[in-house]
Amino acid sequence: MPPVELLAPGSGAGVAALSPSPARLHGWGGGPPATGWLLRPNGAAAVGAALEMFRTRAAWTGVLARGMGRSYGDAAQLGGGLVLDTARLKGFELDDEEGTVTAGAGVTIGELLGGLVPSGWMVPVVPGTQHVSVGGATAGDIHGKNHGSAGTFGTHVAEIGLLTAAGEELSLAPGDPLFAATLGGMGLTGVILWARIRMRPVSSPFLAVDTDRVDDLDGALAALRAPGGPHRVAWLDLLGPRPGRGTVTRAEHLPGPDVPLGSRGGATVAARATVPRWWPGALLVPGAVAAFNELRFRRAPRRERGRVEPIGRHMFPLDALAAWPRLYGRSGFLQYQLVVPYGAESVLEAVIGELRRASLPSYLTVLKDFGPANDAPLSFPLAGWTVTFDLPRAAPGLGPVLDRCDDMVAQAGGRVYLSKDSRMRPDALRAMYPRLEEWRAARDRADPDGVWRSDLALRTGLVPR
Repeated sequence: MPPVELLAPGSGAGVAALSPSPARLHGWGGGPPATGWLLRPNGAAAVGAALEMFRTRAAWTGVLARGMGRSYGDAAQLGGGLVLDTARLKGFELDDEEGTVTAGAGVTIGELLGGLVPSGWMVPVVPGTQHVSVGGATAGDIHGKNHGSAGTFGTHVAEIGLLTAAGEELSLAPGDPLFAATLGGMGLTGVILWARIRMRPVSSPFLAVDTDRVDDLDGALAALRAPGGPHRVAWLDLLGPRPGRGTVTRAEHLPGPDVPLGSRGGATVAARATVPRWWPGALLVPGAVAAFNELRFRRAPRRERGRVEPIGRHMFPLDALAAWPRLYGRSGFLQYQLVVPYGAESVLEAVIGELRRASLPSYLTVLKDFGPANDAPLSFPLAGWTVTFDLPRAAPGLGPVLDRCDDMVAQAGGRVYLSKDSRMRPDALRAMYPRLEEWRAARDRADPDGVWRSDLALRTGLVPR
């Protein structure tokens, strides 16, 4: 059992009072919602009771755990099924001697950073938002800007508490096939209740950031290879006169004694504004974004070294604008993230070319480098280049173009990120993830009746219908 309390105050009566509510859920990027039933269990016992309730409801299509709902596609929704919102599985405890923290699945990255960085500890891998839960980070085996040196989030997970389809609470450790299947397993092996994570010592909430402005894709690739800090990322402008121009940053943690006097900031960032529900999506059009990109490119320094920035502001820039997907209007957007091995840079150019020929605008494009893959069969990263495109979902011809891109990526030995996906074909999944059958075998042993399901899993064929 974990050394954290996974029952919220007053939870003793919560198990008996479980009452599912009808709900319409969708991914962070919008898209078609799924109508099902939602429960918010307040502890491990309540999760088990919810599973028992499912067994009495023949009409429900399955069960799925949902964290903060920050998967861009349909990974955290299940039409006609029971969805367990894990936000109330709170509580975390730091073992300062071991340098580990044991956290409930509903604890967010931001909550960990806010509580641990002042004590001298950093979550070793963080994504582009602080609003991701520990359960979601584990199920998606998320990566950060420092994958080349730190690997994925799961690389630092020392133990997982998992509730299986049989209602058994397991403690899983590296070396167990079910542990590996749960990392990146998209919540399809059971409900992650808690995780014990190895932390990294830090002595300040600041980074030293190097910035280079680059004129094309080749320049961005070269700047990402250059010496510098481990947190590396390139912003690319695909709407300007030279597609692929942009800025590259390389950041490293700044020791406490080196922080300039008067520096202000922290490990998280507060939202300064919120996009209202009535936002007219038509204002976000290629011409307006191209003008913004031109300004951003021109204002970036050609070469800057050692700029001091707070962790939160550098790592989570989009969190400063709450509900930012509303900028895309009612149709939302689709995020397409791929990775190809080193040596397959021509595929990046080919994908960009496909988008431009079809006049499909990528309003935000991000390029990063990855280090070696880990041992989890469905983990996304592999040694190579990853690029992310934010595309308006309503753009004509989007599906066929991305199908062609899938084929190029798969042929190069690459893959598409399941946590971001909302349209991949089953045959593309099989081509991209060569260890798929190994994962299915571990999952089937843990869930022979196919209790755990999601719209993503059914659409891509991860699990049978």
